[in-house]
Amino acid sequence: MSQRDLAANFFSLFKSRPDLFHAPGRVNLIGEHTDYNEGFVLPCAIGFQTWVAIASRDDHKLVIQSENFPDKFEFDVRSLPEKRLQNWCDYILGVASSLQKAGQPIQGASLLVKGEVPIGSGLSSSASVEVASALAFLKVNNRSLPTPEIAKICREAENNFVGARVGIMDQFVSCLGESGRALLLDCRSLEYKMIPFPDSERLVICNTMVKHALASGEYNTRREECDEAVRMLSRHYSGIRALRDVSVEQLQSQCNDLPKTIYQRALHIVSENQRVTDTAEALSRGNIDEVGRLMRESHRSLRDLFHVSSVELDLMVEAAEGLPGYRGGRMTGGGFGGCTVNLVDAAQADSFAKQIAARYQQKTGIRPDVYICFPADGAAAAQGSHSTTL
Repeated sequence: MSQRDLAANFFSLFKSRPDLFHAPGRVNLIGEHTDYNEGFVLPCAIGFQTWVAIASRDDHKLVIQSENFPDKFEFDVRSLPEKRLQNWCDYILGVASSLQKAGQPIQGASLLVKGEVPIGSGLSSSASVEVASALAFLKVNNRSLPTPEIAKICREAENNFVGARVGIMDQFVSCLGESGRALLLDCRSLEYKMIPFPDSERLVICNTMVKHALASGEYNTRREECDEAVRMLSRHYSGIRALRDVSVEQLQSQCNDLPKTIYQRALHIVSENQRVTDTAEALSRGNIDEVGRLMRESHRSLRDLFHVSSVELDLMVEAAEGLPGYRGGRMTGGGFGGCTVNLVDAAQADSFAKQIAARYQQKTGIRPDVYICFPADGAAAAQGSHSTTL
């Protein structure tokens, strides 16, 4: 669907001319589950977008519709729901609520949403709709905020309204991604650095077609286990407020005193943080083989220590081995389903995509979706829209 089609559909529904905004999904090269441990991550925005068309209303209604789902929702902005409805509109409602709590009042508005990011794939469809909605709300209410604040508000919406205790990585890179760059983010200070991504490489994202749901179950359990590791380790070492503050040596010295599961969770986080900074350095030097090695190592850690992989994810990682042009790969996203990300020579990317899909289907009977990507720009107003970019 084109921007023009979305605007036309909006006009047919609401009889007004909208402003259009878009925000991308993301793929994380490395640094999984480190974000909510105040550590380091290395994501990049990708070309899949969520689009939000918006126009103000004369009443106090917030009316939300989607091109992807049949439901229509109407609310009074003076008394928005305080709890999630367990529907797709929760991500937009959560942003509206978080904006109001941050002193950014919401006026009546009509919204039409169109999502291109595969849902449940681990490519952060939730963050993309949150960021696009936040930009839309701010524009229609004649407000503005610094981009990092927008990311914080969107994370607040997902944490406290939707109920998924995610870190800030997804929202941050959706806001600030750049074409041809990965984003090295310190999730504590929010300091970041753009890392050039080589033109000679592509990111081949392989969707296992097994969906995950972050707002329930194991994802929040992993976060609780990390919090427990911090509580136990802080009895022995001062100044530890997150696993980001723990060294490998400190952790290993306490391995006999920690429950096995807690030790394994902490070991993944501590070693993964080091892999992120090592990967950023290797990318900057153009050492692509080292990047691939670190990605493989990350997957083993997520599988064997953090226990967030799945049979399908492991099979997809195995299916990549030995294919021409393959540098390295791993599961990406929260886990329990979703996608793998593979670093592949650009000249071999098309062939790699076909062969890994065939291998995976042969092993599982499932036909995967495979996407060939390159780092993309972050959120903005649509070209030709009334609004300005970030």
